[in-house]
Amino acid sequence: MEYKEMLDRARDQFNGSCKVCRVCDGVACRGQVPGMGGKGTGKSFIENVAALDRIKLNMRVIHKVVEPDMSIELFGKKLDLPVMAAPITGTSINMGGLVSEKEYIEPVIAGCKNKGTYAMLGDTAIPQFLLDNLEVMTKYEGAGIVFIKPWENKNIIEKIKKAEEAGAIAVGIDIDACGLVTLKLHGTPVYAKNVEEIRELVNSTELPFILKGIMTPDEALMAVEAGVYGIVVSNHGGRVQDYTPGTAEVLPEIAKAVDGRIKVFVDGGIRTGVDVLKMLALGADACLIGRPFVTASFGGQTEGVEMYIDRLKADLEAAMVLTGCQDLDSIDGRIIY
Repeated sequence: MEYKEMLDRARDQFNGSCKVCRVCDGVACRGQVPGMGGKGTGKSFIENVAALDRIKLNMRVIHKVVEPDMSIELFGKKLDLPVMAAPITGTSINMGGLVSEKEYIEPVIAGCKNKGTYAMLGDTAIPQFLLDNLEVMTKYEGAGIVFIKPWENKNIIEKIKKAEEAGAIAVGIDIDACGLVTLKLHGTPVYAKNVEEIRELVNSTELPFILKGIMTPDEALMAVEAGVYGIVVSNHGGRVQDYTPGTAEVLPEIAKAVDGRIKVFVDGGIRTGVDVLKMLALGADACLIGRPFVTASFGGQTEGVEMYIDRLKADLEAAMVLTGCQDLDSIDGRIIY
């Protein structure tokens, strides 16, 4: 399958919910929530891409780097590259309705596992979607990380137990979903959490616990206080709050505040291996990518997901060579112009 063929197939499968633009920057789909766009004016989604685009790289070509090591250890596992598929759920709500939840998520889980990384799975206002995700993850021997919406803690803990039974390697909550329009439309209440409530969730499981939706240094420090394994610097793809800064803009100060005490992941506008390199140089340990994985699954199933990961790997490898980075530990602010 050619890459363009995969994109064309995905465009049809999205049934109008995503135009599969040449550059996925949030402009054509602004305000489309439900849908694949950003909330309101779409500025938060657009700024995620724009903030990352403003970051430029210093080329370095006098060195001995030939075959960079892109591997990383997370959750006690070795990943072949510092990228995971972000948790996106709700095919019938946001993605046109032609593809079922299982039909979408299975290629993502399988493709990621085949290429040495992990998919993140989510839940939403329709409880069956999480059950579908967990069923597929079980089929692939727990090759996934489960994110749960910020319901009442009792409900979250029950779902954490289901994730454990399905063999998840880590769990978390996308706490920024407390303002998600699609959940409100379905009458399913979600809540912001305080440090004690987050600590209760962390202590409810032996699995690494991740808090997704951190956009300020002070809340990053609260996450450290709560005892999480890691945070995701994220504005939920621009889907929950209009007019936020891009994640690339706030990442450096958050990483500085955390100072290595917990893992720092980031999502928002990441499309290529060069984007991944930029985010690592800004302070992230690894990146999450969302919408492009949906496109790859819709357009090419497992082959499409594998094709996209291969492109990320090739792009990141070339960028590391051209910036003189032998491994991920050698990627730092010196490569940023």
